[in-house]
Amino acid sequence: MTTLESGLFELSKLFLAPVLTLIVLALAYAFIVLGAFVTEAWQRQRGTYRSRLAAYQAASQVGSDDLELWILQRLEWLRIVSRSTPMLGLVATMIPMGPALLALSNNDAKAIGENLVVAFSAVILALISASITFVISTVRRRWLLQELRAIERKREAS
Repeated sequence: MTTLESGLFELSKLFLAPVLTLIVLALAYAFIVLGAFVTEAWQRQRGTYRSRLAAYQAASQVGSDDLELWILQRLEWLRIVSRSTPMLGLVATMIPMGPALLALSNNDAKAIGENLVVAFSAVILALISASITFVISTVRRRWLLQELRAIERKREAS
C-alpha cells in the first residue's frame, strides 16, 4: 500500500471505537424509550394517561404552531437515532472489513472471523435500535397529533 492508502486505512480505524460506542448508546436509548413507550401505551389503554402536551398548552397558553414545535422537539431524538444508527452500523461493518480482507489474503481464518464478528454484530445492533426507535417515533407522532387535534377542537368549541 502507498503512504496515502495506509494513512486512510489507519484514519478509518480510529473511528471504530467511537462508532461502536454510539451504537451501544443508541441501543441503550432505544430500550429505555421502549420501556417508557410500553408504559405510556398501557396508561393510554387503561385511560389513566395524562397528556404532557395538554399540560404544556394549559400552562403556557400557546397556539397550535408552538404545540407543533413542542411535538417536533419531543420526537427529535427518536428521529435522529432511527435515521443515524443504520449509517453507524454500515460504518462499523466496513471498518473491520479491511483487516478481514487482509487476513483473507494471508489465509488467517481466525483474524477473518474476529473482524467479521465485530462487523456483523455492530450492524445487527444498529438496525435493532433503529427499528425500535422508528416504530416508537411513528406511533408517538400519531398519538401527539391526535392530542393536538383534540386541543384544537376544544378551542374551536369554546
